[in-house]
Amino acid sequence: MWARTNPFAVPRRLGYFALLVAALSLVASRVAGAVELGTVEGFAVAQLAATFLLALAVVFGTYGAYLLVERWLSAHTESRRREHDLKNVLRLAFSVVGLVALAGVVTEQWIGVLFSLGVVGFGVTFALQQPLFSLIGWAYIMTKRPYQVGDRVAIDDSKGDVVEVDFLVTTLWEVEGDLVSTHQPSGRVVTLPNSVVLSSHVMNYTRDEFPYVWNELKVEVAYETDLAFARDTMRSVADDYLGDEMERNVERYRKELAETPVDLDINARPTVNVSQQASWMELRLRYLADPRSMQATRNELYERVLAALNEDPDRVQFPIGRTR
Repeated sequence: MWARTNPFAVPRRLGYFALLVAALSLVASRVAGAVELGTVEGFAVAQLAATFLLALAVVFGTYGAYLLVERWLSAHTESRRREHDLKNVLRLAFSVVGLVALAGVVTEQWIGVLFSLGVVGFGVTFALQQPLFSLIGWAYIMTKRPYQVGDRVAIDDSKGDVVEVDFLVTTLWEVEGDLVSTHQPSGRVVTLPNSVVLSSHVMNYTRDEFPYVWNELKVEVAYETDLAFARDTMRSVADDYLGDEMERNVERYRKELAETPVDLDINARPTVNVSQQASWMELRLRYLADPRSMQATRNELYERVLAALNEDPDRVQFPIGRTR
């Protein structure tokens, strides 16, 4: 029998070890600064050793604290999406604090370091505009939540499931694209700069508040068809298949809609609309679907609708010919 291990134990132990090394380095730096070790090319050896050990304490202390806080967040955050976002913020915060502390220790000029960071930041603003915009885009994503990890989105010409939101880029597992159709994964990975959310439309198919979309199934029938019968048949088939589930989900949408100034009349069950074409009529079955299983739902509905319509060939007729 293999022993069952705690997945958080190793990072936690590593964090404690890093803090221990930081504490020992801090003590050693104090000791080194209190002794006389002579000079090398005009530099006091003791001072150099103390500075090096103090810098080591900062590095290990920052890293150890980061590991412990990260493990604590992982253990107390139920949502994987929330955990991913918090880890990104945590990583950025500890990196900035660690770099500033390290620069202050090495230069022994804390005020000068902060001033230098301001000057450097001003220069970076001009030299690295695109990465800076991407970082601003990341901050916008974290605060306004146009999407998060796990959502299915469409951004610019790309569509897919969000698997990573880093400081500079968003990574998607592509859906559709130029390889496949019908909302199916293509297997490709798409990387987008976060700055794109500041200048492009972002369409989210699976946001937490309401992770569904309306879809339509089109069936072409001849003008000789009994439209009332065909519409009732399609509506009945769809209602039997997903009507109850759709009604529950639409109720969620209505509650969310009630909190806005928008007033819409939303049908809780499937509906059928009619569109007149050149030589046939188009019946459009409108229903609510999960974006990730939309094609499977569409296929099942299409088979059921065609089977039901074909049971009455005298009342339902289909267009003849290839020009449709």
